[in-house]
Amino acid sequence: MKNTIWRVALAAGLAVSGATAQAETLTAGFASEPSSVDPLYHNLGPNNALRKHMFEALVGEDENLGIVPMLAESWSNPDDLTWEFKLRDGVKFHDGTDFTARDFLYTACRIPNVPNSPSSMEGFIKRAETIEAPDDHTIRVTTATPYPLLLSDFASFGVVSASAAGHDGPVTYKKGGCEGIASYPPSEDYNSGKAAIGTGPYKFVSFVSGDRITLARFDDYWGEKPYWEEIVIRPITNDGARVAALLAGDVDIIEKPPVQDLETLRAEDGVDVVQGASSRVIYLHFDHQGEPSPGIGGTDGKNPLKDVRVRKAISLAIDRPLIVDRIMGGLAVPARQLVPDFMRGVDPEIGLEEANLEEAKKLLAEAGYPDGFTLVLGTPNDRYINDSKIAQAVAQMLTRAGIKTEVDAMTKSVFFSRRNKYEFSLYLAGWGASGAGMASPLRALVATQNKDKGLGGTNRGRYSNAELDAEIETALATVEPEAHDAALRRASKIVVDEVAILPLHYEVTPWALRKGLTITPRADQHTVLTTVRPVD
Repeated sequence: MKNTIWRVALAAGLAVSGATAQAETLTAGFASEPSSVDPLYHNLGPNNALRKHMFEALVGEDENLGIVPMLAESWSNPDDLTWEFKLRDGVKFHDGTDFTARDFLYTACRIPNVPNSPSSMEGFIKRAETIEAPDDHTIRVTTATPYPLLLSDFASFGVVSASAAGHDGPVTYKKGGCEGIASYPPSEDYNSGKAAIGTGPYKFVSFVSGDRITLARFDDYWGEKPYWEEIVIRPITNDGARVAALLAGDVDIIEKPPVQDLETLRAEDGVDVVQGASSRVIYLHFDHQGEPSPGIGGTDGKNPLKDVRVRKAISLAIDRPLIVDRIMGGLAVPARQLVPDFMRGVDPEIGLEEANLEEAKKLLAEAGYPDGFTLVLGTPNDRYINDSKIAQAVAQMLTRAGIKTEVDAMTKSVFFSRRNKYEFSLYLAGWGASGAGMASPLRALVATQNKDKGLGGTNRGRYSNAELDAEIETALATVEPEAHDAALRRASKIVVDEVAILPLHYEVTPWALRKGLTITPRADQHTVLTTVRPVD
C-alpha cells in the first residue's frame, strides 16, 4: 500500500478564491508565541512560521517542502563545490530600499552574532566556506566538500536589510568573522520594529508580548499581492481558550485544535476544519548498545533489542492502522519509512507492513525468548498528538505478543533529559523532516554518532551500521539530484530491513477556521496566514 494520500490535501474544498485583495483583517490564534520578531534569533517553529510572513529566504519551500525560487530566481552548480544564485530584479524592502546581494552577505555575517540566541541559525551557513557577490544580483557560494543540502539550509532563514540594521557600507563575508561591520543590532531592535524590515508580503506594525503581533500588507511586494490588509496573531496557549475564541468569533483561525474537539468543531455551523500532510514521523527508538539495558527484565542481563528478529517481532506486533483509527482519530497516516512519500529519498518499493501476532511470537521464540520478557516504554505526555495514548496502545500490542510492556510517561522536559542520558531501552518520539527529505532523519537518527561529521546527533539508540553510514555519507557528498536520491533510497531500505528504528505514523495537522475560509496545509506544520483565503 502506498501513501498516495499525501500527494493531495486531506481536506475538501481547498480551491481558493482568485479575488483581489480585500480591506479586511485576519485574526489568528496561535498555540505558542514567537519568542522574537528577529528572524535570526531562535530556530523555533512559531518563530519560523512568523518569519515566513515578513522575511524571505534566498530559496523557499512549498507546502510539501520542495525547494522553490524566492529571492533567488535561479541557481546552478558550475562544479560540485560551487553554487551560483541569480537574484530577482526589482525586489523592495518594506522601507522602499532595494534588495541586493549585499543584504544576503550581511545576513550570513549576522547569524553567528545574534546575542543570547537560544537556538542559533549558525548550522545553516557552516558548510559555506566562502560567500561572495560578483554583482548586486549574483551570489556565489563555495563549500569545502560537495554538499547537496545547501538549498535546504538556505531555505531555513530569512534575509534582513543591512541598511535597516544600521550598516550602509560594503560587506565582505569571512567564515571566521566578517570585515567592516562594527556592530550588529540586538533582537530588541526587531521586536520594536526599528530593524524589522524584510521583503515579505507583510510588514511589521507592532509586537506586544503576551498579547498580539500585528502585520500590515506590503503593497509593493514583488510576488502575488497579499489578500488580507492586516494580520493579527494572538498567542492563546490554552487549548480550550483557543477553541472558545474561535467559537466566539474573536479569531478567524486557530492552529492545533485538540483532537478530542474536532468532531464538535466539524458539527458547528460556523466552523470548518482543514487538515493536511505533515512530515513529522512518530517512531520507536531501540537501545542497540546497552547490556543490560534499562527497563528490560527476564533476559538474564541480555539486551534482546540487539537481535533483529526481536525488533522485527515488535514491528509485526504493532497494528499501525488501528492506532491511526482508534487513537489518532484519522489524524495520521501509517508509516514504515522515516519520511512520507511526497519527500525525496523514499523507496517506492517499500510498502506498509501488516500486523501479524503469530509471526511476531514465532520470531521471539527463534531469538530465544519463547516466554517473552518485560520492557518499559518511555514517552512524553505533552509533546506530540496523543503521545502517551499511542504508547499505551503499543504497550498493549507488545504484551499480547509476549513482551510485557509498561509505559513510563512524563513531561517533555523530563523525557528529553532522561532520553539524552540513555535511560530508556525503548522510547517513543517524533521527527519533523526538513526539505532535505530522507537525509534529515537518516543523518540525525540512525547514522553512527560522529560529532566531527555532524552525524547521529539524535541517535539515542546508538545504532551503528557501516553499510548504512556509507550510503548516508555518499548521499551527503553527492550534489547531482538523482544520484543523491538513489543513495537515500538505498539507505532507507537498510533502515527498514534492519528495523534500526520503528516508524509508526506521520502526523496529520489540523486547523479550525471561520466557515468560508480555508488554508493551505504545510508539511512543516507551520501556520502561514498568507495562504488563508475565502473558499471559492
